[in-house]
Amino acid sequence: MKDMYFTITGCNHYLGNEFMEKGMKVKLKKEPDNEFDSEAIMVQIKGIGKCGYVANSPFTVKGESSSAGRLYDRIGKTAKGKIIAVIDGGAICKIVEDGIK
Repeated sequence: MKDMYFTITGCNHYLGNEFMEKGMKVKLKKEPDNEFDSEAIMVQIKGIGKCGYVANSPFTVKGESSSAGRLYDRIGKTAKGKIIAVIDGGAICKIVEDGIK
């Protein structure tokens, strides 16, 4: 599996990102019925729940991260990631399990 990175955005609509730390594990879950974005990928943290979404806009995707649209067909219904950096309003993460069997 080629390294894939993504940006978590929208944290301020949930619990913020002050609790996030490098190394924390996250779960990605596709939301094909999302009324705002058919390529939406929700991000959850165990014990906390929804903490944001995979960024899908050129204004929210940071650095060399992939947008939700670019990741959508490269992961299964769910996937796992790990936070590699906490940034203003979100985090940069790496896919560690793509969920494809």
